Amino acid sequence: MRNILVSMALLGIGVVQVKADSRPLEVVPYVDLNRYIGTWYEIATIPQRFQKDCVAVTATYTLRDDGKIDVLNKCRKKTLDGEVKTARGKAWVVDKKTNAKLKVRFFWPFKGDYWIIELDSEYQYVVVGHPNRNYLWILSRSPRLEESLYEDLIQRIANKGYDISRIKRTLQPPA
Repeated sequence: MRNILVSMALLGIGVVQVKADSRPLEVVPYVDLNRYIGTWYEIATIPQRFQKDCVAVTATYTLRDDGKIDVLNKCRKKTLDGEVKTARGKAWVVDKKTNAKLKVRFFWPFKGDYWIIELDSEYQYVVVGHPNRNYLWILSRSPRLEESLYEDLIQRIANKGYDISRIKRTLQPPA
């Protein structure tokens, strides 16, 4: 468990470095945090050591009284019936104009960038990235995305300078 937390803390440090696109990574124009909070299912990701062997990954965000966000990440190890692993963290907005650039911390003093680069107008899917393009999560309010939507998101992610060959789908339970 400690390894998961420590590795998650390294989010902004760049555990795996790939030559990044030099263009600035653009975020969405605005995020309504009250609509964003809740549970999201991981549809796909650029795999990281801190998520090794994780399936059925979810992220639950809860708005705190101080304006920060509690983060609870859960996954099952290797199989849909595997042991549940959790990591708790805290996030906060660093760009008050858009609410689309946040920092997240799972283990002090390490923190990482959490940038919302795609967001459905109905808040049913989101793509979260990092300015170095070594981290990426496609999240959805349900365990599945329509294939055509998934492929469209992959194309948009490629247009943002990500190496889409690194993106792997996440096993989720049936909807």
